Amino acid sequence: QLQLVESGGGLVQPGGSLRLSCAASGVTLDRYAIAWYRQAPGREREVVSCISSTTSSTTSADSVKVRFTISRDSAKTTVYLQKNNLKTKDNACYYCTARSTSFPYRNLYEIDFWGKGIQVTVPS
Repeated sequence: QLQLVESGGGLVQPGGSLRLSCAASGVTLDRYAIAWYRQAPGREREVVSCISSTTSSTTSADSVKVRFTISRDSAKTTVYLQKNNLKTKDNACYYCTARSTSFPYRNLYEIDFWGKGIQVTVPS
């Protein structure tokens, strides 16, 4: 069982930046494609960004494509979501997910593992 742990959330003013991290204790993530999802109050969960296991391919939702960047560290232990120019619409709980596959994914049914989620608050 892969246990994913998110960190780096918190309160940030509009226009600010934040970096989320996702790691699995004692395990490298190089065999997994990783995706960040988010769920805003009163809304369904949606995919934000995804990265392949080889780092060669990434995808992002149109709403964040210019502002968010997903990446991995060289040791393949951590996946990051760098978020710039944050907006009130980015106010949500962010989840790190993993799938035992090489390729990026976007559908909820494709997810094998979930983190517990971390809150990002962007006040209006």
